[in-house]
Amino acid sequence: MIPSLDLKSVNKKYDQELKQACSRVIDSGWYIMGEELELFEQEFASYCGSCHAIGVASGLDALTLVFRAWIELGKLKAGDEVIVQANTYIASVLSITENNLIPVLVEPNPLTYNLEPHTVRAAITSKTKAILPVHLYGQLAPMQEIEELAREHSLLILEDAAQAHGAEVNGRKAGNWGDAGGFSFYPAKNLGALGDAGAITTNDDELATTLKALRNYGSFDKYVNTYRGVNSRLDEIQAAMLRVKLKYLDAETDRRRRIASHYLSGIDNPSIQLSQNKSSLNHVWHLFVVQCASRSALQKYLNDKGVQTSVHYPIPPHRQPAYSELHHLSLPITERLQNQVLSLPIGPSIDTSEVEHIIHAVNQFVDE
Repeated sequence: MIPSLDLKSVNKKYDQELKQACSRVIDSGWYIMGEELELFEQEFASYCGSCHAIGVASGLDALTLVFRAWIELGKLKAGDEVIVQANTYIASVLSITENNLIPVLVEPNPLTYNLEPHTVRAAITSKTKAILPVHLYGQLAPMQEIEELAREHSLLILEDAAQAHGAEVNGRKAGNWGDAGGFSFYPAKNLGALGDAGAITTNDDELATTLKALRNYGSFDKYVNTYRGVNSRLDEIQAAMLRVKLKYLDAETDRRRRIASHYLSGIDNPSIQLSQNKSSLNHVWHLFVVQCASRSALQKYLNDKGVQTSVHYPIPPHRQPAYSELHHLSLPITERLQNQVLSLPIGPSIDTSEVEHIIHAVNQFVDE
């Protein structure tokens, strides 16, 4: 069986370096808020081209804490609206509602899966205060147009870059387009830790300072709590793991792009809709997602052919039990996508023969 993602194989390539990094932390006797975190924050900020990177416990915390910081700084208040695409993972919406803000769900572009500037514009009201573009599956949202809209209406931009480490347009990477960017280092991400981890990027000094306090019980100085903060600290061992893996991120991204290019040129089954990619650099292919009206049949067929696939995500946020107040929304594009999308295997450990096997199997599928 060709797995969707073989994390054991991915991490085995760096086995010795990861173990050495872990031993370095163990031997240091310092496990929280130490040198490894400080160095990783510097290295990740440099990689993204931003002034600051603030390590936190998860990608969800990264998004949630930015909204929280903007509230503390008087830039947002309870009841303000945040525009976000409806086909995102629920974490994007949770970060909004956790701060008593109102998510305004809009339809995505059905071929790129990202925000459409014209739907964003149509959703802006007097209560709109922020836009949360999600670089879904690893492709940058149309940030130039979104940036122009935000300037025109004095809106904040928080990039959900959880799946887009290294994606760029015109030399600007994900996390360096908006007022802030939130990243996840969940193990399956392109830059994955060996546990939960996340980070926030920003060029705003005041925001960065506030976030550093909020993640650490709201404290700038020990035992002095300026805010009612949280415990959301990226620990030393995960920071050390990420420092190792960051060195190889671009090489792994190049491999993902080669696999995606092979898929795009090789898959020609008329029953399969491929994603649209406007630039070779703006997509880092965290996932390779296709659409098929007979998804269940395709998934079973591929499984029988030795190809493991995944569905990201079968239930959109507005149909989740947790958001019953959103059940009235009619979002036909999102609902169709969530019934048809299927993720094919992609990752740096997949070899060319496996890619060719997958292409052949997909092309042989007959939609009855």
